Amino acid sequence: MIDADDLISLVRNYNPKTNEALLRGAYAYAQRMHEGQKRHSGEPYFTHPVAVAAILTEQRLDDATIATALLHDTIEDTKGTYTEIAQLFGRDVAELVDGVTKLTNLELSSRESKQAENFRKLLMAMSKDLRVILVKLADRLHNMRTIRHMPPEKQAKKAHETMDIYAPLAGRMGMQWMREELEDLAFRVLNPEARNSIIRRFLTLQKESGDVIPKITDDIEAVLDRAGVKADVFGRAKKPFSIWRKMQEKDLAFSRLSDIYGFRVLTETEDDCYRVLGAIHQRWRAVPGRFKDYISQPKSNGYRSIHTTVSGRDGKRVEVQIRTRQMHDVAESGVAAHWSYRDGVRSENPFAVDPAKWLETLTERFGSAEDNDEFLEHVKLEMYSDQVFCFSPKGDVIQLPKGATPIDFAYSIHTRIGHSCVGAKVDGLRVPLWTRLKNGQSVEIITAEGQTPQATWIDIAVTGRAKTAIRRMLREEDRERFIKLGRELARVAFDSVGKKATDKTLDTAARAIGLKDGAEMLARIGSAELSARSVVARLYPELVATSEEAHVEARRAVIGLPPGAEIRRAQCCQPVPGERIVGITYAGHGPIVHTIDCPALADFDEQPERWIDLHWTDGRHAPVHNVTIDVTISNEKGVLGRICTLIGEQNANISDLHFVDRKPDYFRLLIDVDVRNAEHLHAVMMAVDLDSGVASLQRFRSLDRRP
Repeated sequence: MIDADDLISLVRNYNPKTNEALLRGAYAYAQRMHEGQKRHSGEPYFTHPVAVAAILTEQRLDDATIATALLHDTIEDTKGTYTEIAQLFGRDVAELVDGVTKLTNLELSSRESKQAENFRKLLMAMSKDLRVILVKLADRLHNMRTIRHMPPEKQAKKAHETMDIYAPLAGRMGMQWMREELEDLAFRVLNPEARNSIIRRFLTLQKESGDVIPKITDDIEAVLDRAGVKADVFGRAKKPFSIWRKMQEKDLAFSRLSDIYGFRVLTETEDDCYRVLGAIHQRWRAVPGRFKDYISQPKSNGYRSIHTTVSGRDGKRVEVQIRTRQMHDVAESGVAAHWSYRDGVRSENPFAVDPAKWLETLTERFGSAEDNDEFLEHVKLEMYSDQVFCFSPKGDVIQLPKGATPIDFAYSIHTRIGHSCVGAKVDGLRVPLWTRLKNGQSVEIITAEGQTPQATWIDIAVTGRAKTAIRRMLREEDRERFIKLGRELARVAFDSVGKKATDKTLDTAARAIGLKDGAEMLARIGSAELSARSVVARLYPELVATSEEAHVEARRAVIGLPPGAEIRRAQCCQPVPGERIVGITYAGHGPIVHTIDCPALADFDEQPERWIDLHWTDGRHAPVHNVTIDVTISNEKGVLGRICTLIGEQNANISDLHFVDRKPDYFRLLIDVDVRNAEHLHAVMMAVDLDSGVASLQRFRSLDRRP
């Protein structure tokens, strides 16, 4: 652990005018407050806030932020109070510490509505002072670096939370180095086998071809010397998770990946950046579609750089990033560059973005989400998105996430344009609405009166704004139909516990789950956004529990699992009691249960050590085993209602319903049904199949849903 003098020296390296008394006082106060506390590793707890402060000195942050890092756990974990911190260190530091404490108390890894609500709180805390999230990110980074000392279940929870929230947030803020490290540390916990495999293949590659990074670096430097450009060249191998993600996205084996090395060229001026680009493209062949100019079109977080990929030495693809040193400072610090100090004063970097303006671009459209689920989808899309820049016919620049389509473009202009869209032209050529837009393209939206959004647009759209507007319009159009279907689903669910779905009961249930009335709730049930079973459980939890008391306990439904392991059913085959099963083990997690005939098991034929013999517990199981059935029905009045009734009459609950294909004569839909066992499932399918309106019926199995 570094002492107070060493920490102050780190700050003084970039801020000679640092307030030494403030930092020394915060160090001593936090050390006294945390005295006697230990980390999971057995080290004194105070080593953690000191490490967090040291991480933030690498970003050259101001004294208040460094002091906050030292004090960030005092309100949460010690006798320290907001009032005392404000008296000792000032209101600015106290507000920051309080903000970090509130972020720490958010359960960001919890699911659905609560997670969405906490995301709103996170953004509110960020909006007051962005330095709060900088401290929290450094706090998470140090915790991930030392995560091996935590219990396995807590490691998994923290790793998922890091991968889902903190890593993409760091990337969105422009702190790409932190995003990459957070992702890789989480990857080490969540999939150690895959990570070790990537590292082993890297070592094998180096043995076969040698370390190519110094060779390619020398090649680039030689090209720049001949061009008379003064620049520094740095090379590195990409992080294991970055390589793994590319393998998954492109469905490629490691041996087929080419651009696994990245190089960075730092110049003095913007003109030099383009001279470097020209020299590199003259020497090596550029890879089509892999050029991005973020200097002429900067990202909203201030990031500026030229990206290009070329076929370099021995045909290996090499990614090259070209930027000035000032641009590099912002690329390393992102939005944090606003608070960076150099020689005792705020760094006057012309590329540093105003945090308030950046936050406005991040949150400007979040308010359009009507409920928590839509908000959560919207904010996650914004967190993960990279940008493309397209032009309207008038020359206006429209900024969209990577992968956006003409539908997203239309809704970004105006909701009315989106609703009435019937086609699009890209660079003057008519294209399908599912076309993925690229940087620099000109997009013209073709509209027509009377046009309304199609259900398939939800899958085509990428932005949260477009998805929200489409869903809202579809919900209004289909509201009456969804209400009728929802009423039938609710009737069956309430009947299963001996209750009636009266209007008063439905209104009460709606208020209990935060909706304005029963009609709105029925529309959500009918559109499969809400489960009728969950509504019943909210009003009559004791009846739902009583109906399952005599059954085999769900957590003991399978015999043969390791002690403490939870039952995890494979979604590719969805095994149910009565079927022969086997378990496949995963490092850091309990085994996943498959049916013995599941095609996914072929992936593990050469790994017999991962197989576990399992079997279902004898006795009556609760109807909680979800199975998807694939049904094609005629488009006739009453058919869907009859099917729902038939399933309910078999004492099975419909937990979800999704239309996958709509034709004038037929509908194809996937229905998730909760059953007790294989016999119960057979009875449900038999009852449905006998209906005259059912054209085909089968159990839905898909390797796309494998674990």
